[in-house]
Amino acid sequence: MVLGPKTLLQLVKKNKLVENLSERELTNPEGAGFDLRLAEVYKISGKSFLGVTERHTSEVTLVKKYEEGKTTQIVIKPGDFYLIKTIEDVNMPENLTASITSRSTLYRSGLMLQVGNVPPGYCGGLNFGLKNIGPVPVTIELGSRIVHIQFHEVAGGGNMYRGQWQGGRVTTTKKEKQV
Repeated sequence: MVLGPKTLLQLVKKNKLVENLSERELTNPEGAGFDLRLAEVYKISGKSFLGVTERHTSEVTLVKKYEEGKTTQIVIKPGDFYLIKTIEDVNMPENLTASITSRSTLYRSGLMLQVGNVPPGYCGGLNFGLKNIGPVPVTIELGSRIVHIQFHEVAGGGNMYRGQWQGGRVTTTKKEKQV
C-alpha cells in the first residue's frame, strides 16, 4: 500500500522520515509522495570493480553544489553522465520501503535518471545516475525538483539495510569487502 501525503507529513514531523523538505512539500505535496531536489552533481572517472565479495567504485569529483539563496546551474550535454545527490535525507523505519521515479520534465528534456529502491533502515541522502540521452544540451538549476519518492508499507516487516552506502556517500575510497 502506498502511503498518502497526510500520513507522510505526520511521519516527517514525528519520525523525521524525510529531512530538509522544501516548503512546497511540507505544505502542499503533489501526488502520493514528495518531490526531492537536486543538491550535488559529481563527475566520475577512473575505473570501477564490482566483484562477488569486493568492490571499488569510480573516483568522483564534485562539479556543482546547491547553496541556499544562490542560483547555480549546470549544463548537461548530450552523452554526459553524472552522479547526483538530493538535498533531502531519508530515515527509513523497518516497516517502510520507498520507490523513486523520475519527474516527467527530465525525460521530456532528454535526460534519463537511473533510480532505485530505498530499503528499510536506510538513512541518508539519495544518489542517482543522470545521463543526457537526448540530442540537445539541458540546463538544470540546483535546487530544482528532479525525482518523486513514494513510500510503501512492508507487510510482515522488512530486514534493515546493512550496506555500506548508509549515510549517502557517493563512492568508495578504496577496494572494500561487500557486506
